[in-house]
Amino acid sequence: MKSYRTCFLIRIITDSGIEGWGECVDWLPTLQKGFQERIIPYLMGKPVVDRAKMVQHIKKWHARSAAAVSMALTEIMAKKMGVSICDMWGGKFREKVPVYASFQSYSEDGSWQRKSLSDIEKAIRSGFDRIKVKVGGKTITEDQEHMVSVQAMLEGKIGLAIDANQSYDLAATLRWQSLLDHWPNLLWLEEPLKTDHITDYALLRSRLNAPLAGGENVETAAKFLPFLTEHALDFITPDPMHTSGLEGYREALSLSRLFGIRVTPHTYDGALSRLYALFAQACLEPWSKMEADAIEPVEWDAMENPFAELIPLSPSFGNITLPSGIGIGLELDVDRLAFYQWDGASYG
Repeated sequence: MKSYRTCFLIRIITDSGIEGWGECVDWLPTLQKGFQERIIPYLMGKPVVDRAKMVQHIKKWHARSAAAVSMALTEIMAKKMGVSICDMWGGKFREKVPVYASFQSYSEDGSWQRKSLSDIEKAIRSGFDRIKVKVGGKTITEDQEHMVSVQAMLEGKIGLAIDANQSYDLAATLRWQSLLDHWPNLLWLEEPLKTDHITDYALLRSRLNAPLAGGENVETAAKFLPFLTEHALDFITPDPMHTSGLEGYREALSLSRLFGIRVTPHTYDGALSRLYALFAQACLEPWSKMEADAIEPVEWDAMENPFAELIPLSPSFGNITLPSGIGIGLELDVDRLAFYQWDGASYG
């Protein structure tokens, strides 16, 4: 279970005063040192139009820092053009994007199952029609008991995704088969195995009726290719903060469409990166010709997270209506950012 939250935000300002924000996660002292001593000096004086070259260069040093720089430079470029991010990317297919409520599930308290059910019930009452619950942090027996209780609450009316966070091997995952095969509201089983066990994923996909998802820590579109060519996943789950740059992230989305695989973005760690995932999903062509507006949902962290409120967006009945102004179309809550600013002290 996460016992604290961290998020590293950068702001790049051009000579003409146009600003853009970026976001990444890692150990804060490492990020601060890297930006102050290497990345900021490298960026000084370079033209925004060379953003792809700059992101590619920074990626060699630190992929997640490159993702943050990519966000900031993308926002600046859209503002220079006087258009929204989506317009700069070719326009939206839809004004709303579905989201699912994502839960950490566990706590150190002995009543963690009761707390988890209470959190899920609250999300459903607020209008979510899809949720994601964690397994793998307890014994399989405890987790299965929890999931049976969750399903009894959902009554088959709410879509359910299950995230195992790479906790199992093939044999352990198959112990879930008798339950998963009989849950018609199951959306997908996410990362039951280590993500580099591609052959085992392909075998598991042939054994389970449950759709399989994964790839939140895959850094480039090219590294998704083995999963796609081996038919190892039903959904890929790229994260714009874990992929080294927004262009690479969007390449992964397009690649999924070329292979006929669905994509449901992972966006648990930050509000700004989640906004970019929503923009990209809005610009992604539908996966199904049978439903013109069919688009896969984006993860929405439903746990306590003060950084989520940096971006003034909230779901309505499980959907986000996207801002349409220039750039990202809204302003970050800089007062909240200042309140939570890291003071350089050790943590963890």
